[in-house]
Amino acid sequence: MKKWVKILLWILVTVILATVCFFGYSYYNYVGKFPEDKKKYPHYIGYITQEKALLNDINKLCDKERIYFTYNGAAFRAFEVNKKYFRETILAEYQNKGYTDSGYLNFRFLVNCEGKPGWFEIIQMNLDLEVTELNSEMVNQLLKLTSKPKHWANLNYEGKPIDYYMYISYRIENGNIVEILP
Repeated sequence: MKKWVKILLWILVTVILATVCFFGYSYYNYVGKFPEDKKKYPHYIGYITQEKALLNDINKLCDKERIYFTYNGAAFRAFEVNKKYFRETILAEYQNKGYTDSGYLNFRFLVNCEGKPGWFEIIQMNLDLEVTELNSEMVNQLLKLTSKPKHWANLNYEGKPIDYYMYISYRIENGNIVEILP
């Protein structure tokens, strides 16, 4: 095959591919994209209503408009030392005072640019993942332990300290912590 035929075929394939991409992008934006219901869902994923959150008055966010890691939490970067140290510290300080509850205790919260946690939202579920009420004394004890600033790191983005979203889930069986996620 001659060289000019190969070049012509490459140009033709490129034009066809560019056309398909253009029409696909246009179709997605004007026809196939699901509409956003800003009235029903006015906030981003991971948003915590700061006025209703627990411990929302002890610290200040550096930038209320920009919270990092809202889709999945800061995970392992958020721990001041590491997750193993966090787990060992929580297990050493936690006291089962005769609690018999079983389930998941989930804390969603924000950590400000100084590494101070606050703005806690608590979700309590049984082992079948149904919303329930766990022992309030146990919940308060784990809230107090989780909200200690010594556990949370100061994170930076492009050299500037940031506010970030984090979550911790405790799996509890008969009042004992069995697992800490993430």
